[in-house]
Amino acid sequence: MTKNDIGVIGLGTMGKNLALNLANKGFKVAGFNRTYVITKEIENEKHDNFKGYEEISEFVDSLEKPAKIIVMVKAGEPVDMVCDQLLDFLIEGDIIIDAGNSYFKDTMRRHDFIESRGIFYFGVGVSGGEKGALLGPSIMPGGDKDAYDLIKPYLETIAAQKNGEPCCTYIGPNGAGHYVKMVHNGIEYADMQLIAESYLLLKEIGHFSNQEMADIFEEWNSTELRSYLVEITAKILREKDELTDLDLVDMIVDKASQKGTGKWTILEAINQDFNVSLIQAAVQARITSNLVERDIFSRAFLVPNGKEINPKVFKEEVRKAYTLGKLIAYAQGFSLMYDASIRYDWQLDLGKIASIFRAGCIIQAELLEVIMNVYKNEEVLSNFLVDGSMINQVNTNIQSLRVTNSLAILAGVPIPVLSSAITYLDQLRSKLVGANLIQAQRDFFGAHTFERIDVEGKVHHEWEN
Repeated sequence: MTKNDIGVIGLGTMGKNLALNLANKGFKVAGFNRTYVITKEIENEKHDNFKGYEEISEFVDSLEKPAKIIVMVKAGEPVDMVCDQLLDFLIEGDIIIDAGNSYFKDTMRRHDFIESRGIFYFGVGVSGGEKGALLGPSIMPGGDKDAYDLIKPYLETIAAQKNGEPCCTYIGPNGAGHYVKMVHNGIEYADMQLIAESYLLLKEIGHFSNQEMADIFEEWNSTELRSYLVEITAKILREKDELTDLDLVDMIVDKASQKGTGKWTILEAINQDFNVSLIQAAVQARITSNLVERDIFSRAFLVPNGKEINPKVFKEEVRKAYTLGKLIAYAQGFSLMYDASIRYDWQLDLGKIASIFRAGCIIQAELLEVIMNVYKNEEVLSNFLVDGSMINQVNTNIQSLRVTNSLAILAGVPIPVLSSAITYLDQLRSKLVGANLIQAQRDFFGAHTFERIDVEGKVHHEWEN
């Protein structure tokens, strides 16, 4: 009896589509789901190269050795439960591939435990949503480098392709793949919020209609701002509601949900003593959108008058502000990965990471080509904004970012990520940020010492004699 090439556990939308992606590429795929009726439904669809199993023992037995099993279940305890089940049936040299949105430190823990049993464990980030899973996602595998060759043909074959290259590359050991996926999601939060803020500015200050804004975003998508998120924004703004024939976007409640991966990015940045202020502002913006007090405050607070603007000129200011905000969001994310690479000894190749984000994933954008070129010229950069081409981008667009922020404040339009962007830049460029006074305060009440500008070493001053 012919063995299956690879197995997939967890046949929800993402798991099913990954399984079918593999099957469509010619691999023989075994499928298993905790609820067998789901497996049976897929089997009844008569997909070539896919076979479902009711018992996990039969599922594992159907796989050629070493067994290669993709786990696509909810992050957290469900992953541990599946791994515990599998350990009863796997033998030395078999491979578990967690392709869900697991927290990278959970992946590191599982990796160490499972590999102590002689079984390889990979934490693999997958981005692109359900469509990407079926047609080609961006894939970020982390785990044992020597064992990667055993799963490389599968992952690179089903990955999205860009200029003939798969959007999949070995990221690094243990939790590196899931860490990079976490930061990808953090950047995604920031970019989505930046687009939402651009929409708000154009709507509330520029007084553009949804159809006019759709034209604007389509125009942006034919420039260096071309990206998946800008493209779908134009489509969203054009969509009509079937029930009312009004613009569908206007019928959607003004609240945004989240699954938590953006929060992980913030928490890890704090643990690393790193500034990802744009990502943090984006996560906080989603939290604030759900506050019940918004309705009370909208009726209680005074409404600002704002300032008259030239819509044509303002549209260009918003474009430049968004351009710079997006650049900073990516810079903060890549800087966080740079720091993690050193901290966890992962030796991340940031240029390759930029390259696999170019297709298949949610943050795919023209900007990634620029980032790739920066890392080709300068392989080790703690913050790619120090590159000469990036400095030119900042200097070209920073005044528009200031103008946009000023007009938004006067009009009372909330743009937390764009305002974080100008604050971040001003913190970077300012010779004085007030930290000297804070350190003096710390020394005053806690004798925490400070450094002088004229003498090396740390000193304490007796502030009250």
